[in-house]
Amino acid sequence: MHHISKPISTRICVIRHGETDWNVEKRIQGHTDIPLSEVGRAQALAMAFNAAHHRFHAIYSSDLLRTVETARVLAQREDQDVKLLPQLRERHYGIFQGITAAEGASRYPRAYAHYMARDLEYDFETGESLRGFAERVADGIDWLVRHHSGQTIAAVSHSGVLDVVYRRATGRPLHTPRDFVIPNCALNWFHFDGQGWHLEAWGDRHHLNEVLMEPPE
Repeated sequence: MHHISKPISTRICVIRHGETDWNVEKRIQGHTDIPLSEVGRAQALAMAFNAAHHRFHAIYSSDLLRTVETARVLAQREDQDVKLLPQLRERHYGIFQGITAAEGASRYPRAYAHYMARDLEYDFETGESLRGFAERVADGIDWLVRHHSGQTIAAVSHSGVLDVVYRRATGRPLHTPRDFVIPNCALNWFHFDGQGWHLEAWGDRHHLNEVLMEPPE
C-alpha cells in the first residue's frame, strides 16, 4: 500500500518596511537608502508586538536600511539576529529614483508611459526591468524555501517585492494594474509546497490602528 506523502510546506511572513519620509512624499526610493521615519519606527514596534504570537525559525531582511531597521525590532523581540538577503531588495528604478511619479511624468514622459503600462522589459535606462526584477525576487524566495524547508520564517522587504510575490501566489500576471494595497508593516502570509506558491493571509495590520493617533511628544 502506498501512502502519498504530503508535500512539505514552508511558511513565510513577508512584511513591508515601516514608513519613510520619502513614502509620505511619494518619492520613488528603489535602491536609495532612506531610514525609517518616526512613524515608521512606531509601526515597526507595533508590528513586532502583533507578530509576537508567531514563532519564526529565522528573520530575513533586504539589505537596505529601511528594512533592516524594521526587521531589527522584530528580531530583538524574538531574540534573534537579522539575516540579510540582497535578493529581497526593492527594484532599481534607474532615472526615476529620488523623484515622484508626477515629476517623472513631466520630466520623462516616455519612461512614465512604460511605468504606467507596467512594461515588462523597460529598465528606466539604468535600472531593472520588471521581468528581471521578478526573476530576482523569485530566486530569493526559492532560496529561502530551500534553506528553510518545513519552517516558518519572516522576511522584511519592499512593496515591489510584495507585488511580485502576491501576483505569483494568486496567479495574476505582472503587467496588470495593481488593484491591491501594500501597507507598511502589515503581515502577509504565504506558504510554499511542491504545488507552488500560495497566499494564506494578506495585509494583517490591526496592530497599526492605534499607532500615533496621538501626536508624538
